[in-house]
Amino acid sequence: MITFQRQNSSCTKLAFRQFGDPLKVLKLEEETVSAPKADEVLVKFIVAPVNPADINLIQGVYPVKVELPAVGGIEGVGEVIEVGANVNNFKPGDWIIPNAEGFGTWRTLGVFKSESLFKVPNDLNAVEVAGLSSNPSTAYRMLRDFVNLKPGDVVIQNGGNSACGQNVIQICRINNLISVNVVRDRPEINGLKSYLESLGADYVLTEEELRKTDIFKTNKVPKPNLALNCVGGRSATEISRHLADHGTMVTYGGMSREPVTIPTSAFIFKDICFRGYWMTRWTRLNKQSEERQKMFDDLCEYMRSGKLKAPEHELIRLDNFPEAIMKTSSVQGYIGCKYLLDLQKSN
Repeated sequence: MITFQRQNSSCTKLAFRQFGDPLKVLKLEEETVSAPKADEVLVKFIVAPVNPADINLIQGVYPVKVELPAVGGIEGVGEVIEVGANVNNFKPGDWIIPNAEGFGTWRTLGVFKSESLFKVPNDLNAVEVAGLSSNPSTAYRMLRDFVNLKPGDVVIQNGGNSACGQNVIQICRINNLISVNVVRDRPEINGLKSYLESLGADYVLTEEELRKTDIFKTNKVPKPNLALNCVGGRSATEISRHLADHGTMVTYGGMSREPVTIPTSAFIFKDICFRGYWMTRWTRLNKQSEERQKMFDDLCEYMRSGKLKAPEHELIRLDNFPEAIMKTSSVQGYIGCKYLLDLQKSN
């Protein structure tokens, strides 16, 4: 449990007062945090990821809009320090994640309405829990909501080394699904392949190897019923070519910043279905649902058992935030590493 003293209630936050380049508009600010009111909770934050969506939100181009001035950070994990008189669903020592959009987790301390918080187990790795509502949840939903997959079925994805891709690999292994994972070629490709295989990847292919592979033509591997696309461009086109008839490709990202182009034949002769997925939309529709609670329960149990691990990550102090912003903004896509702000080492 984090030690907290009421007389030391100052907060450091990473705020922005206009939309634009995060490196220009984000500023470290200090404020005094008051005691929580009757329906409020005082939270001391532990770690908070820096995601591409955070960058887009600060730029003002993300579909989720926030009122200015605002604090950066869509997700993260914190510890409850104090609760208001009318709060019965939280107590000091509980861990929470945001239960609201554009939450503002890039701060050391804050007071929030209890309804804007979601309780999570406090016996897990903080880095893993901090990203619970994004990449693990996205992987979990995409593997369940579009195709009725059975053990032995095949899933193909590009961006296999991305944070979400690594979650897809591990959840496929948990559910006895075969994963074919496409990554960009690089000097350390053998090391990356070994790492992804250690997570449970059945096949790891570079984009060039995918164009030449015969694993589907020779029936070494059944054709996939589901393809997951976070890259776009030629990579998306290529993985769609390997889908079985009536298969589905789900697009949830566009790291190449190139459009998804689909041959007419995929529609006419293979009846391929092309869908999109945005975790925020699903959450809006299922915020209070039993299915959302079950998803979090399943994912937390996967983490507790060691079957679902966080991607390679680096903790960066809040006052070194430009480093995290620059590394997250890179579009190279070579390093499957997550960057998180360590809010317990802010200065």
